[in-house]
Amino acid sequence: MIEPIGVETHSLVTSLGRMVYYTPTKMPWQEAGDASSDQRPTLIFLHGFGGGSSAYEWSKVYPAFAYQYRVLAPDLIGWGRSEHPERRYQVDDYISTIQEFMEQTCSEPALVVASSLTAAFTIRAAIQRPDLFQSLILTTPAGLSDFGQDYTSSFFAQLVSTPIIDQ
Repeated sequence: MIEPIGVETHSLVTSLGRMVYYTPTKMPWQEAGDASSDQRPTLIFLHGFGGGSSAYEWSKVYPAFAYQYRVLAPDLIGWGRSEHPERRYQVDDYISTIQEFMEQTCSEPALVVASSLTAAFTIRAAIQRPDLFQSLILTTPAGLSDFGQDYTSSFFAQLVSTPIIDQ
């Protein structure tokens, strides 16, 4: 499993298990106990889904933002070094763990960068809990239905739910 270089590893417990997250290590221009670093706005990078997905996805850009922002990059539950509980993951599982992560790590609304399907989950998390989000920066937000439409009635959802295919 690839772990981002130049970061510290932390973890917290969510309702679905232990979630690992990374923060860039102290930058050379920051002095020990630099209070200004605690007052920076929080910028969270959420990785997409797919084989081998993890916080490593965004790791090359963390240093570019670490001076102005308190950067956090979690491995979502079921990915990277976070726990991989054996269960049938649902959209609400990811929405709730994103919200739980933010509740535990952010004292103020945060800026969130997300891609792919995670971007779609982040939109839904922000709709449910706007108090956690300052802004969203989304790259190719994707989903299996248009917003406001019920995904579970789509042909694709019915096909995937067929017992022979969903094994």
